[in-house]
Amino acid sequence: MADPDPRALPPKIERVLRSFRALSREERMQALVSYSRKLEPLPERFKDLPRDAFTVPECQTRVDIFPEHRAGRMHYYADLDVRRSPTIAAVLAILFAAVNNEPPATTLAIPADVVRQLMENIGLGARETGLNAIVMRLKRHASDVQREESAA
Repeated sequence: MADPDPRALPPKIERVLRSFRALSREERMQALVSYSRKLEPLPERFKDLPRDAFTVPECQTRVDIFPEHRAGRMHYYADLDVRRSPTIAAVLAILFAAVNNEPPATTLAIPADVVRQLMENIGLGARETGLNAIVMRLKRHASDVQREESAA
């Protein structure tokens, strides 16, 4: 499988953004609730790790992001209380569906304004700072892996 064009918007994110633009505010809220149920549970192997290196401190709600790099592909997991933070879980599920099992370039191609596009007209602007920090954390992990791969 060829690596994606690093300048191209990840296709799965493009589809979600296109569909969200066509939805009313209420339909977007329902879609977010639906996506929040799709977040993959945290595997047992991560549960006892010290959390400091994985916590996203900019989030109002505790969110821990765990990256894995296997055979040139990234995979991310998150630990958070989905019932208390369905919006965060939904955005994570959307992003993870687009970038998991893809090369780091796919994560790096997430548009800087993806959170604004997803949250547009929903009225959850207070969440944007933390959600943007999550996107930056994903990109930082992908960038670190890409740098390591080019040095090898």
